[in-house]
Amino acid sequence: MPPLAELMLRAFGPPRVVSEEFGNLYLVAGLYIFGSWAARWSGEDGRPPADIDVLVVGRPDRDSLDDATERAERRLARPVNVTVRSLDWWHNGTDGFHQALTTRPLIELYAVRDDQESSP
Repeated sequence: MPPLAELMLRAFGPPRVVSEEFGNLYLVAGLYIFGSWAARWSGEDGRPPADIDVLVVGRPDRDSLDDATERAERRLARPVNVTVRSLDWWHNGTDGFHQALTTRPLIELYAVRDDQESSP
């Protein structure tokens, strides 16, 4: 990616927008972008992503989460698909989705700390 394009994407793209819109939600222990957008960001070839997949780890208020999603969609002019999982799932999950997240590109916007207990 050309340096100017990368600078613009970092300054105004999905990582920045998702961080701003979701970062202040109460009871969020972690915030990540995954899926095709994260894969392209990390250099994997493929079609340009049509949407942004966001993982929220914790127990956010659903109304606040919906409001943040709508704001992010307006700013990015594309769908934002939010998946919410518990902190316990983050630390101990064994399902296919957990396995995919741990083996595929993942953009950490607000990382779960290793010492966090399963409160949020």
